[in-house]
Amino acid sequence: MNYPVWDVAFGAGLLIALVAILHVFVSHFAVGGGLFLVVTEHRARRKNDAALLGWLKKHTRFFVLVTVVFGAISGVGIWFTIALISPTATSNLIHAYVWGWAIEWVFFFLEITAALLYLYGWDKLEPRLHLWYGWIYFGAAYLSLVIINGIIAFMLTSGSWTKNHEFWKGFFNPTYFPSLAFRTAIALALAGIYALITASVEKDAGLKARIVRWCAWWIVPSLAVLPPLGWWYIRRIPADVWASARGPMPTATHYAGFAVVLLAVTFVLALLSLLKPGRMHLSFSLLVALVALGAMGSFEFVREAIRKPFVISNYLYANSLYSTQIPGDGGFSVDEVNAAGVLPSAKWASNRDLAGSNLAGVGHEIFRVECESCHTANAYRGLKHYIALRQWDESKIQAMAGGLEFMHNGVMPPFAGTDAERGVLAVYLNTIEPISAEAAVAATDGQTVFDQNCSMCHRVNASDPLFKNLTSDPAAAGEALKDLTALFPLMPDLKLTGPQRTALAEWINAQRSAKGFGNPAQGGK
Repeated sequence: MNYPVWDVAFGAGLLIALVAILHVFVSHFAVGGGLFLVVTEHRARRKNDAALLGWLKKHTRFFVLVTVVFGAISGVGIWFTIALISPTATSNLIHAYVWGWAIEWVFFFLEITAALLYLYGWDKLEPRLHLWYGWIYFGAAYLSLVIINGIIAFMLTSGSWTKNHEFWKGFFNPTYFPSLAFRTAIALALAGIYALITASVEKDAGLKARIVRWCAWWIVPSLAVLPPLGWWYIRRIPADVWASARGPMPTATHYAGFAVVLLAVTFVLALLSLLKPGRMHLSFSLLVALVALGAMGSFEFVREAIRKPFVISNYLYANSLYSTQIPGDGGFSVDEVNAAGVLPSAKWASNRDLAGSNLAGVGHEIFRVECESCHTANAYRGLKHYIALRQWDESKIQAMAGGLEFMHNGVMPPFAGTDAERGVLAVYLNTIEPISAEAAVAATDGQTVFDQNCSMCHRVNASDPLFKNLTSDPAAAGEALKDLTALFPLMPDLKLTGPQRTALAEWINAQRSAKGFGNPAQGGK
């Protein structure tokens, strides 16, 4: 709210994902790969295996190019993108963990220095000193993960930090240790997966077979422990947050399924590599890496999705508004914006006619400030398709915007601003995919009425208020649905037609009977 808005046509969230997932996939290799180098070198020297040392020297060059060059550049890219897309969150992370970042940057400098000395020293240092440089590299790289993991996990589960802003309370948050264990296992698996790539171009079939088997010892056990570590991770996420992730908003649920399937495929491919290890092809090793990248990306999408509507749990919403007023911070809370307005200097706020033909333009500005951090008009998470699917006209959009925080199990922040601003936002959104009032009320099939008007907040189950409290008497139910706010004060007044109310009531009763919910008392709500 107190920074300029950076417009990303295809979606700000997608841009961060593209940069961050590639960086994370490489940075975890930087950690696990460092241990792989020194353990493999120690093993080769102990067995006096010159052939293995020769391959490891070439693998070190590949390792340094990928991690030090691409890893460092993509790391800077993350800072660049998040600072432009979510400057308030970035500012909070820097101010809350400035000493954590400072310590991590020291480790990072040591990590790069040790990696270059390790590469340089293959032919110039005596083995014991060379191994020491490798261990220094791994120690610095792993300590970087230890620090960064605390800050990343804090964004998902801030714990008691929101009450006292104590550094260690936020750092050692509820998901810190399961997240660290989970990421450590991923780092070890990626060490073997990346090594398959350089092993696959080795011309000596016997050496290739030995390297592939060695890589499998890194991949298979690491992937095998991920399910129990993932379960530990999930158990440390607050129950309401995890319930929201499994709600009607599909992102977390879908990508969790992708992550499980792709991890299983990676595991199977790693086992298949042992069938004919001496004939490993580059295309097969790249396939393993690509599937692993998909699994890693899916996991990161799940972690981001379950954090919604916050970018910092229970503190800062994704649209850079604070959940409560923060004295002296310089930002804005939802309550403050509700009182002052999103664009308090715009004279249209007090008189709709003053905006004239630019009403949609004012609504677009509100969309940029409040919605564009997660949505686009017609690209990634585009509202054009959503509005068309729900058949929402301007009045319905305005009504629904009043209860955003209840949609999809609470994965959206509340709309902040005045009623007039909510109205002009609806005007703009209706220009994206214009829906007439006649089309918006045409549906009289109970399933369609529910899908278009209720499914954003309600689920078909016995505990849902709509199914639990609405009377089973069709006539009384139709009357109750005339005034939705009487059923629940925060429900939007959608003005359903008589046929729609009847169809919806009959469909709800049919679902109760089909699923064995039982019937509420006749005449009750």
